[in-house]
Amino acid sequence: MSKAKLMQWSLRAGGLYFFMVAAAHMMGLKLPLLFVYYNVPSYAYQDRIISFLAFGWAVFLLSASDDPAGERRLVRAVLVAGGGAVAGLVVINLTTDFAALGPAILPRNFWLETVALLAYWLWLIACSRGLRKG
Repeated sequence: MSKAKLMQWSLRAGGLYFFMVAAAHMMGLKLPLLFVYYNVPSYAYQDRIISFLAFGWAVFLLSASDDPAGERRLVRAVLVAGGGAVAGLVVINLTTDFAALGPAILPRNFWLETVALLAYWLWLIACSRGLRKG
């Protein structure tokens, strides 16, 4: 499989995932893997904001998947935004007093999801190296 095809399918998988994140947040379904902070109290309006942002992410990833070799600027934008998302989750995980929100809240679960997003981001970086048309 060519690097372009591998990148295309990797971006599509991410787009599908973020569509599922958007749906879960819109419906208030606090499911691990689709809600990073699944057992942290939140308001419906917060979940809906995350929903439309995740929807935008899905569209962004799917747009880049159309022709990743021909749309390298868009792929770079996806990578920069992905790095920002990972950094944002790290800051939240490091600065939030989860114990004050409830004893059942285990930050290690949030770190696992953050690491999973980091792994996906690193995978996209690896797939983008030497990406050529065709």
